[in-house]
Amino acid sequence: MNKTKTCPEYAARLKTARELFDRVKDKISEGTLMRRNLVWLELTGCSGNIISLLDGANPDFKYLISQMTNFLYDNSLVAAEGEKAMEKLMGSIGDEYILAVEGAVATKNNGMYNVIGRWQGKPVTALNAIKLLGEKASYVIALGACASHGGVSAAKPNPSDCVSVQSILNRKVIKLPGCPCHPDWFMGTLAHILLYGEPELDNRDRPVLFYSTLIHDRCPRRSFFDKGIFAKKLGESTCMFKLGCRGPVTRIDCPIRKWNQYVNWPVEDDTPCIGCAQFGFPDQMEPFITYNTTREVKE
Repeated sequence: MNKTKTCPEYAARLKTARELFDRVKDKISEGTLMRRNLVWLELTGCSGNIISLLDGANPDFKYLISQMTNFLYDNSLVAAEGEKAMEKLMGSIGDEYILAVEGAVATKNNGMYNVIGRWQGKPVTALNAIKLLGEKASYVIALGACASHGGVSAAKPNPSDCVSVQSILNRKVIKLPGCPCHPDWFMGTLAHILLYGEPELDNRDRPVLFYSTLIHDRCPRRSFFDKGIFAKKLGESTCMFKLGCRGPVTRIDCPIRKWNQYVNWPVEDDTPCIGCAQFGFPDQMEPFITYNTTREVKE
């Protein structure tokens, strides 16, 4: 039985996130909740998290920027260019704002491996930007593996000496690891901040609402694991533990939330979890596909 469709706990967690979104909508439309300024920084990475957010549905990106927040800046999406774009970014300083950051921080050569723009004739590095905006923000949210713990950008051999956002800032950073971050993980966290302030976090500063339970414990193939029935090759519909699935060490809700507007997720598509939402990805999760990871002992 696919317990991800029947377990009341799982259904309740999805409903909780949905209720947060709906409550924000209602309170903003009533005028009892004020929109907050949101600054989005793309640092050393692939822009995968803003692309993921653009694919969100409940609510969608249009609602985020037009109704839920005053969306002040994003490297890729801001209409202004050059100095005018940097004016938008620097103009947020002095006002109250929430800072969302994707991408790691390149630190080599004083950050010159990643220049996000020029301001008053001088280059602004990712390192400059996170130091300047990070300490002054009301909340800092690190989206994705790279911002949360270095991720792919800090993977060996790490030629630009990339580090996490937390490594640079002397303050709490709410971390949403994943490669990329699911739209709901960010939108749910943001909705909670708007309504109640900081959500409950675990000992690694991840929201408990999304990161409390192992994929392995929610996986619809768990019964095959318990019975010792393991896939020997990709495409088989049994447990993929012996193919290297990282579900047993990865805390996130992919089995119930799914992706692409709740349509599918890797294991349902016969692909092992690669642990992209776990600290240490990708170096500590490689190789992503393995064979004969356990051996039978003959007496």
